[in-house]
Amino acid sequence: MLLSIVIPCYRSAHTISKVVEMSMEVIDKIEGLDCEFVLVNDCSPDNTYEAIQALAEKYPNVKGIDLAKNFGQHNAIMAGMHQAQGDYIMGMDDDMQTHPSQIPAFIEKMNEGYDVVFGIYKKRKFGFLKNLTSKIASFIVWHMVERPKGLEASNFWCCRKYVRDEIVQYTGYNLYLQILFYRTTRHIANIEIEHFSREEGSSNYNFKKAFRLFMSFMNYTVIPLRIAEVMGTLFSIAGFIGAIAVFIQKMIRPDMAVGWSSLMCAMLLFFGITFLILGVLGEYVGKLILNQNKTPQFVIRETVNIDKKAKEQKEND
Repeated sequence: MLLSIVIPCYRSAHTISKVVEMSMEVIDKIEGLDCEFVLVNDCSPDNTYEAIQALAEKYPNVKGIDLAKNFGQHNAIMAGMHQAQGDYIMGMDDDMQTHPSQIPAFIEKMNEGYDVVFGIYKKRKFGFLKNLTSKIASFIVWHMVERPKGLEASNFWCCRKYVRDEIVQYTGYNLYLQILFYRTTRHIANIEIEHFSREEGSSNYNFKKAFRLFMSFMNYTVIPLRIAEVMGTLFSIAGFIGAIAVFIQKMIRPDMAVGWSSLMCAMLLFFGITFLILGVLGEYVGKLILNQNKTPQFVIRETVNIDKKAKEQKEND
C-alpha cells in the first residue's frame, strides 16, 4: 500500500528535510506501507524550493512542485493532490506542528474502513489570538455548511484515493478542502492527536490570508443569502409596523415632535443592513466572475521527479 504525503511549503527551507526524513523513519516501521512525498513550494521567498530539489535528488520517492506565484495553502495542496498516486493521501504542514509521529494513528483509523480521517488536537500550540480567531471562524463556517454532526476538521488529514480522484475534479478558484471532503463522503472520523510546537519562526498566516480562506466558504453555501433575505424581510416588517405606530400617534397627538436623533439612528441601522447585504451579494458575484473567467487554482512553474514518475506509470499501464 502506498501513502502519498502532500505538503504545502512556505518559508520551510530549514524544516522540510526534517519533516520528510522523520516521516520516512516512521513509515518504515509500518508493515506493508510505502510512501511518496509531494512537496509544493508556494512561491516561498527563501530557499525552500532548493531544499525540495535536494530532497528529490536524494530520495526518488520525493516529488517537487514550484508554483509560479503564491496561491495559498489550499490551492498548493490541490496542486500536490493532482500528482499524488497513493492508495491513501495525507495532508501535512511543513513546520513539524503536524508531527510525523502521529502517522500510525491515521493509518490504523483508515484501516477501519473510513474514507477520511481528521486529526483533532488535544491541546493547540498556537497563540491566544490565533486560537480565538480560529474557533470563531470554525464556529461560523461549520454551522453554515452541510457536514456530519459531531465531527471537526483540521489541516492534518488522510483520505482514500477515490476521494482524492473526486476532489481534483473541482475547478473553482476559491478552495476550502475540508468542505470538499464533506461534500464527497459521509464515512469520516476524528482521531485525537498531539499538536507540537513550531520548529522555528511564526505562522505564515496573516489576517489577510486567514480572512481570504474564511470567505472562501461562501463558494459552498447559500446560507448568507438566506440570512440576508430573512433580515431584509424582518426589517421591512418592523419598518412598516413602526410607520403605522408613528402615524397613529401623530393622529392622536398632532403636536408630537418628530425626533431627529431617532431618525438618524434608524437610518444608520437600515443603511448598515443594506450595505451588509450588498457586500454579501458582491462577494457572490465576485466569486462567480472569478470562476467564470477561469481563474486558475494554481500555475506550475517547474517540477522535479514528476515527469519521470508519470512516464513510468504510463509504461506500466
